[in-house]
Amino acid sequence: MADHQTIRRAGTAAGALDIDEGLRAHMNRVYGIMGLGMATTGVVAYFTGQNEALLQTLFTGYMRWIVMFAPLVMVFFLGGMINRLSENAARLAFIAFSALMGLSISWIFAVYTGVSITQTFFTTAIAFGGLSMYGYTTKRDISGWGSFLIMGVIGLIVASILNIWLASSAMTFAISIIGLLIFAGLTAYDTQNIKNTYLQMAHAGQSEWLGKAAIMGALNLYLDFLNMFMFLLHFMGGQD
Repeated sequence: MADHQTIRRAGTAAGALDIDEGLRAHMNRVYGIMGLGMATTGVVAYFTGQNEALLQTLFTGYMRWIVMFAPLVMVFFLGGMINRLSENAARLAFIAFSALMGLSISWIFAVYTGVSITQTFFTTAIAFGGLSMYGYTTKRDISGWGSFLIMGVIGLIVASILNIWLASSAMTFAISIIGLLIFAGLTAYDTQNIKNTYLQMAHAGQSEWLGKAAIMGALNLYLDFLNMFMFLLHFMGGQD
């Protein structure tokens, strides 16, 4: 009996160890895909932002609306089609989205100094790292934050669209403050959700979905990071 219990405990410990190692590998994969997306966005944004003629074309007339809303359309496409796409196709769609996002934010290189953009990026990276680490390590269940934060994002989108016509500096300031807080919360929430999703799939033996889950997790964290960066740039960005 004692031997049987010892074997059971050893088996349970081995299973937990396998999941722990698998979780670390999964999280590294998520951050790796996210990093690839951020690098794609940065390269596209930088080189587009250095070309004044191209910027004039992209952000004049109807083209600016296409550049502005194309990434949003791509997000909905990827979220809605993820189950039908192969893992490679989903990864390519994510990179395409990242490139489109680079086009849509390329204007920052014509408005803000390179030094302030760099400083804001590293500040965002430090904050993002701390918030993501909290979401990964905390024993507290923060899943209840989800509905509140998503409602906040919807409110931000509506307010931002309205402010395109209102052009209110006070509203821009308020949107930036609230947006920074919302996406800070989403960073911790999404990290914990990615971890919990992996654990559920691993226990259920659904390893074939883990590749796509990593891509969707990377997409969520990418959006959290980028939005934190853009909102923080309103405060830290020095204009040319």
